[in-house]
Amino acid sequence: MTGKTLPVLDEPKAGRLTIQYAPTAETHITENPPRFTWLPVIEDEARYVLRISSDASFPAKTTKVFTGIPLNFFTPDVALELGDHYWSYAVCDAAGKPTTAFSSTRSFTIPEGVPETALPSRATRYANSTLSHPRLWLTSDRLDDFRKAVKADPDHCTWANFYAKSVLPWMDREILPEPVGYPNHQRTAPVWRKTYIELQEAMYAIRHLAIGGQVTQDPKMIARAKEWLLSVAEWDPMGTTSRAYTDEWAYRVTNALTWGYDWLYNEMTEDERARVRAALMERTRDIAEHAIIGAKIHLFPYDSHAVRSVSLTLIPALIALRSDEPDDKAAEWLDYCIEFLSTVYSPWGDSDGGWAEGTNYWMMGMAYLIEAANRLKSYTGIDLYKRPFFRNTGDFPLFCKAPNSRRVFFGDDSTQGDLPCIKTGINLRQYAGVTGNGAYQWYNEELARLNPNTEMAFYNWGWWDTNFDELTYLTDYPLVEATAPESGFRWFKGIGWVGIQHAMADPENHIQFVMKSSPFGSISHSHGDQNAFCMGAYGEDMAIQSGYYVAFNSTMHQKWRRQTISKNAILINGKGQYADKDKSKAMAATGQILAAEQREDHIYIKGDATAAYQSLSPEVTLAEREIYFVRNSYFVIVDKVDAKTPVTIDWLLHANQPFDLGGSSFRNTGEKAGFYGQVVWSEAGKPVLTQETGFPGVDPSEYEGLPVSTCLKAHYPASTRHRIATLLVPYKLDDPKRIFNFLDDQGYDADLYFTDSDENTFRVVMKKLANT
Repeated sequence: MTGKTLPVLDEPKAGRLTIQYAPTAETHITENPPRFTWLPVIEDEARYVLRISSDASFPAKTTKVFTGIPLNFFTPDVALELGDHYWSYAVCDAAGKPTTAFSSTRSFTIPEGVPETALPSRATRYANSTLSHPRLWLTSDRLDDFRKAVKADPDHCTWANFYAKSVLPWMDREILPEPVGYPNHQRTAPVWRKTYIELQEAMYAIRHLAIGGQVTQDPKMIARAKEWLLSVAEWDPMGTTSRAYTDEWAYRVTNALTWGYDWLYNEMTEDERARVRAALMERTRDIAEHAIIGAKIHLFPYDSHAVRSVSLTLIPALIALRSDEPDDKAAEWLDYCIEFLSTVYSPWGDSDGGWAEGTNYWMMGMAYLIEAANRLKSYTGIDLYKRPFFRNTGDFPLFCKAPNSRRVFFGDDSTQGDLPCIKTGINLRQYAGVTGNGAYQWYNEELARLNPNTEMAFYNWGWWDTNFDELTYLTDYPLVEATAPESGFRWFKGIGWVGIQHAMADPENHIQFVMKSSPFGSISHSHGDQNAFCMGAYGEDMAIQSGYYVAFNSTMHQKWRRQTISKNAILINGKGQYADKDKSKAMAATGQILAAEQREDHIYIKGDATAAYQSLSPEVTLAEREIYFVRNSYFVIVDKVDAKTPVTIDWLLHANQPFDLGGSSFRNTGEKAGFYGQVVWSEAGKPVLTQETGFPGVDPSEYEGLPVSTCLKAHYPASTRHRIATLLVPYKLDDPKRIFNFLDDQGYDADLYFTDSDENTFRVVMKKLANT
């Protein structure tokens, strides 16, 4: 493209915490066109030229050239031909002419059968978008149609329910004063939570009164909505509700101003519009500049809150502000956000649909993503749901957090041992509408059945109003008939999770098992739990995630819940895996799932957590765990540990109740079901079984009034080589012969087995099972 020698392009090496160069020959391409990412050059205002060709010499005839790209990530606006392709990039000037040499050439292959998910270019993506208000949810033409539908049928799309429960109550509520913040400006959990709820309610008041007033054309309701809006607009954008003070508070205030500005735009004077717009713009600028310039999520995409702000706050605010600002900075940020969601998102998973931060943060991230995706689709026509991640991500909670589970999961979770938040089911209902998958609708209905009347719980009401969810969903998507989910498993390769669900639609026979060994290590809301597992059966949580997510950075969080000691995992020389605050060390304490497959009569999973244990125990040379789920009935767990010097092993298992212990056997009995277990001697010798109820090192006030779990420990003496097989047999309390039948099926005396008097026979049988 140029005849003169150009400066060499700076092409820094990608790190574990940075965005990667993609696609490459090793990339599994799942959509067409693929998403292009590279490390940015030092210059903040740099622009790039990208070339793609089916010929590595990039002849003009077969080369597509995209110029003036302002970011280090890009989605072309056209699909590519099937087959092999090559790409490289360079820095360019304002005219699109390269000012550096092109980068290294990388290759990729477009296979058959992948969806076409091109992104319209900046020049065309708003061609059919209105500049009138409102723009969020309903545009002005759709609003007229909706008014007519409600007039003809007050219960249209559950309008009557939304109006009665989520609009009218705010007419008489006192307007919230500007929050005073924390005592001495030192953050405390009770003040954080109280203010969080109040600011969410301020958003509900403004949004719902504005919508209610516009749909019913009630002047008193519109006037009350304006009073709320103009009052909140007077708050100091850089004060106690600023992003720097508490970002989650700032997001809610910004959302309140966003919906009020958009839906009351035509009801305000120009002076009122200017006041609200100025407040909204200043808050939006603060959030946008933090994500783009401060956190640099296009370079370091693992900042949980900054990434979440794109869909939670920036997309709706920037749609509302587009072309209303003289310098139109909002349009530039909106393009950034659209391209981030279309290219980089989700940094927490891949096309399999997994979410490395866990099922609770999947729920939260997807709730906001769904709102952003729906707002973008209705306003611009851009459909993020075509991307494979969004087509598949409903499988993540479906297989890793059944509707009847409480503590059988990984990662931070704010439900404190309750059933999954109903928003998990509402998210799945959205994906049912997008994909037509009836199992997602089944999950939504089953969770609603099991967990009724929890809409006002903090972890629901503090984040969303389900009446609004119902209203907006029914205006945009169809109801899908529920179908029972099939038994089986899903391997979410990108995040290193495997979820097994057997007979989930039949509680009397339901067994669930989740194992994790993740390349994301313990970063963000993940924990030091590589090669850990959780298990539940027959409506009972059995092998659980211990502790509670009472607050980020609480003693429970830092000293127990994030640490390997609270997992169904092993300790080596009394140590687990790195799970503290250094992000680079957290990201390096990794694991990986090496296999997950259905075999003739069992499901087999193999995980490698060697790197995770080496983070604190460098003498370790191997830390593998194999799982055999046999005949949809029982589990055999084989742990393999090798080390340069002798190491002890503590095999940990957590349950809601204390255990009954034998010499090398144990039993745990719940309310509906229980499980029996047996551990085998390793080469190091016989284990010593002990148990402890409680959370050592945790401030008791943090879990006051909450149930306390018990940890079983099987301690193995020091050796350079450990091979430990463990049997877990869940059973229903009304089926006491289940264990005996299982043992008899294996061909030896169940009575001897159950009394620990035949250890050698047990060891032989278990080794045989492990090698099957």
